[in-house]
Amino acid sequence: MAQISAKDVKELREKTGAGMMDCKKALQESNGDMTKAMEWLRQKGIASANTKEGRVAAEGLVGSYIHTGGRVGVLVEVNCETDFVARREEFQDLVRNVAMQVAACPNVEYVKVEDIPADFVAKEKEVEMGREDLASKPENIREKIVDGRIAKRLKELALLEQPYIRDQNITVDELVKQTVAQLGENIQVRRFVRFVLGEGIEKEECNFAEEVAKAGGKA
Repeated sequence: MAQISAKDVKELREKTGAGMMDCKKALQESNGDMTKAMEWLRQKGIASANTKEGRVAAEGLVGSYIHTGGRVGVLVEVNCETDFVARREEFQDLVRNVAMQVAACPNVEYVKVEDIPADFVAKEKEVEMGREDLASKPENIREKIVDGRIAKRLKELALLEQPYIRDQNITVDELVKQTVAQLGENIQVRRFVRFVLGEGIEKEECNFAEEVAKAGGKA
């Protein structure tokens, strides 16, 4: 694999408007070829998506998904810029697919990593720093290991970071960006809620053997 320099990443970013990490990944996937990297970003919908992120998206849809058997249900709000795009089949498909993704990811609690509260991150870091397997490590090494663990943990909680259930080669974020490139508008997953049947209800525990004995005594 070709060595990817910071200069190449910066050049690709200036040409496409894509993020630094996306540019680095594009160059890695293209073996350092700038033209192929630009094409890779266009195919993923990333280059054009990032240039639209600052535009107001106040239209859109609230979509739903009920899993087979009715035990899991999801509501999700996805925003776009115009009512015209909100009526497009491609946008509606995206909303359905995002709702289905939420249903399939019980550990996901936030739309993106940036939404996770700072106090939660601080608490997680405190827990990780106190783990026994790091006790003998130098402070600077411990910090690096903990930062890596925290970054992984936060990604597990963020919807946009999840591998898309219908194509594990892309994330939900990349799925959204592909739709942005297709429809030409800023599209944002704003919020979601996941319902699990019986969640939070204290169920009465019964002793099966006792119940059988009681039933037998009544016979």
